[in-house]
Amino acid sequence: MTEPAERPKALPADVRPPETIDLDGFHLRRPTLDDAQALHDAIVATFAELHAWMPWCKEPVEIGEQRGFIERSMTDWAGQAAFNWLIVDAGDNLIGTIGLMDRIGPGSLEIGYWLRTGATGRGVMTRAAARVTDIALALPGIDRVEIHCDAANLRSAAVPRRLGYRLDREGPAEPAAPGESGLQQFWITP
Repeated sequence: MTEPAERPKALPADVRPPETIDLDGFHLRRPTLDDAQALHDAIVATFAELHAWMPWCKEPVEIGEQRGFIERSMTDWAGQAAFNWLIVDAGDNLIGTIGLMDRIGPGSLEIGYWLRTGATGRGVMTRAAARVTDIALALPGIDRVEIHCDAANLRSAAVPRRLGYRLDREGPAEPAAPGESGLQQFWITP
């Protein structure tokens, strides 16, 4: 029996986005294990919103899960499977995460994100996603960026809409979190 062929990576070997990204009033940076407590605290503070949409956000929120996320982020960055950043405000407070994931196929990357309660409504995620989109499209071999979200997650869908992404398609998806409708939206760069 032969082993299944490994899916080609979206990026050429040794190509990665910047580790830090400065934006007006906040910045993105790669997480370190020292960030586990701040990440845990942000998730606990935002549990009600995250739990509705994020299958990984379950009670009880365990700091070991955040350590695991950071460790996977380090491995994924090295292996080009995903590039995760913390979103940190001017006061060095962790207010969310954003990531580029290689799970679509050659030439495409997917953006995923969440923002802490209290940091929403100020354009932070729209500006972060805009910059990450521009960075992704500037990487060699990348010609498309996608954002996937449940159709009922109106706040999440508002980000690609504001950025000029177009709704490419909708399709059924087994709900994996309590707020999900079972209808997945696939937004793509124009």
